[in-house]
Parts: sequence; C-alpha cells; structure tokens
Amino acid sequence: MTTNSDDQQNSLDLLLKGGHVIDPANGIDGIMDIGISGQRIARVAPDIPGGVAAKVVDVSGHIVTPGILDIHTHVYPFVGTEAAYVGGMNADAHLFASGVTTTVDAGTAGWRDFPDFKVHHIDRAQVRILAFLNIAYGGMVSASSEQDVSAMQPKVVAALAEAYPDVIVGIKTAHYWTRQPWDAEHPPWASVERAVEAGELCGKPVMVDFWPRPPERPYPDLILRKLRPGDIHTHVFAQQFPIIDDNGRVYDHMFEARERGVIFDLGHGAGSFWFRNGVPALADGFPPDSISTDLHMGNINGPVVSMLMTMSKYLSMGMPLHEVILRSTVTPAREIGRPDLGTLGIGAEADVAVFKHLRGSFGYSDCGRAKMIGTEKLECAMTLRAGKTVYDPTGLGMPEWRDAPEAYWRLPDVQA
Repeated sequence: MTTNSDDQQNSLDLLLKGGHVIDPANGIDGIMDIGISGQRIARVAPDIPGGVAAKVVDVSGHIVTPGILDIHTHVYPFVGTEAAYVGGMNADAHLFASGVTTTVDAGTAGWRDFPDFKVHHIDRAQVRILAFLNIAYGGMVSASSEQDVSAMQPKVVAALAEAYPDVIVGIKTAHYWTRQPWDAEHPPWASVERAVEAGELCGKPVMVDFWPRPPERPYPDLILRKLRPGDIHTHVFAQQFPIIDDNGRVYDHMFEARERGVIFDLGHGAGSFWFRNGVPALADGFPPDSISTDLHMGNINGPVVSMLMTMSKYLSMGMPLHEVILRSTVTPAREIGRPDLGTLGIGAEADVAVFKHLRGSFGYSDCGRAKMIGTEKLECAMTLRAGKTVYDPTGLGMPEWRDAPEAYWRLPDVQA
C-alpha cells in the first residue's frame, strides 16, 4: 500500500515502512523503516513517522536489504564469430528482477574492447556496472586471444586499470590452454602469472577461471602458491576441482588457502556449480565467500537462471538468510575494494532490494542436470537504484487503480 503525505515539512522523498531490514554491513537484522532523500539513504530507524515523507510504501512482511551485488556476470553484449560465449546480456533487462543493483563484468572485454564497452554500455546502464579487465587483449570477444601469451600484456592492462580506477576493479584470466599439449609458446602458468603481474602493477585483485592439469598445473598450486591474498578463484564448486575427499570432507588445501587470504567465489554458470561439491562443502564449514552467477545469454534460461535463484539454492542448502545476504552484498563489495556498496548506511547511495521469503517445496537444478528439492525461496518484490524504483512488478509502491491521482484519469494531449 502506498500513501502520499501533504505535510509541507517533508524531509524524506520516500519511506519504506515496516520491513524486516537485513543490513549485515551495519549489524541490522530486524523491523526497521528506511528513509530516502534524493539518491541517498537518509534514515534507518524504527517507526519513522509517515508524515515526514512525500511517499510511504508499506513493505511489512517483506525482507529489505541493500541492493544485491553480483560479482561475476557478462554484460558486454558483443557479437563476434570468435566469441567464447553466445554473448553478454543487457544488464538493465535482466538484473533488476533479482534485486541486483551492481554487477561486475568478469573479463568479457580485454584492453582492445574496453573503451567500447564503457562508452556504449557501462555509461548508459542504470545498473552500476564495474569490470574485471581480461588479461588477453581481445578478452572473450576474441576467444583465441585468451590462448595467445603474446596477447597478454600486463603493463598495458595495468595502465588501463589505472586510467579507469572507479570502473575497473581487477584483472581476469580465463579459459587458458585447457586441453592441448604444453609447448614453448604455451607454458602452463602463463595466463595466471601475467594476470597476477598486472594486478601487482595496478594494485588490483585477480579473478581466476581455471582448469587444473596435473602434474604441471595442479589446483593446490594455484591457491597455495600462485594467487595472492585478496585474489579470487571463481567457479569454486565446479566438477573439475578437488574440493571434497572420499569421506565427504573438504580437503585441507581449501582451508589453508582461505587462511592465507585467497577468496572463493561461486560463479555458478552453465557448468560450474555441482551440488555434489557445494552441499558437502557447506556442511563442512566451507561456504563460498561470495555468491555470484556467471550469467550471460548462453545460460540465462538454466541452470543458473538468476542471482535470485542462486541465492535461493543456498537458502535451501541450509545457509541462513542473513548469511546469504552477507555473501551477496558485503563480501563481494569488500572483494572489489568498494565498501561503499552493499550497505544501507546513512549517506550511501539508495540501492535497495525488497524480497518475499517464501516457504514450501521448490525444485533447484545444478550444472550436472541433477536436482535438489528445497523448502525456501526468495522472490523479488521491488528494486530501487539510487532512490528510483526500477522494478515493481506487483505494484508494491503504487496506489490502487481506483485511488490513482488525477493524472491517471486524464487523456494526455498528443497534439504536436
């Protein structure tokens, strides 16, 4: 229900009233009101009077959180015959329905295509788009460049990252030499090492999409020797990684790597999340540091579907709701050096997600075409980006049509 106040002393443009606010960054988990002024969070408190707001939206019975941050997507809608994927998705068209207000493109563009990506997509999107810059010059737009060591130029990549410090949050390496025999032009660790070198030069973390090939390129060497504290291994619960031993326990090298500061990101995707790894890992105290999707146009209809579906899987796997929100807001924001995001702190940009927490019987699938029946699910009711409502499919923030204001009933003047 929405009401409009005639109070001439309004100090808030919008008041979200009566919701269960979960804001892990500020230690809030309870019934609170959220006041928004312009594009910023102005007040978070119990029982803010409705009379101080120009508009009041009743969100009682809903979960209210900071805008969700998906740290791994592909939102550069490139077209090319050499592309690694079908193509990046339109961020505004697909992400608001999951409460996602910020996303990080995970290496779709290399230094050759990043200027086009920024001008034609990042700068025009309502979703806040940040980026990991691919170490290969053509990135995933020109997949062959990811196999060409000469195309991996750490100094050039680092310089571009330094030129766009508010947008480029790190360096990405992916898909390098997964099957062919090693040779002089393709040493096992070339892509990882050059990405880390670029990260060192510009002071940014590296995100690694990796295929282990022991004995020359074993997985434990990646997370215990090659990656630095703060670097990110995405797709952690994919089938190719030695995560779970024969007794269903998490291998020691996983805990050792986490202890030394390596970050483990979910990166669900079309082939990188398997219940047989993720479920026992969670039970053994090894959740992903951040929940993310690896969404692109090739997997958006399944099995990953959305950030909301991925978060719901973890709810049904037994992760508490507060922790699901934490790993979808605070931890990814910290991983990319942006603690100003994923928070409802006073003065923060008013990125807000409003969810229904449903209970029942719900089916979820993984990348091996196996299913899990869960008892919990999140459904997005409203998303705000910088104080503006960008998603409201059921009219949570709208008046009943019979009570709509005068302009609703008036035929617009269509004359030139």
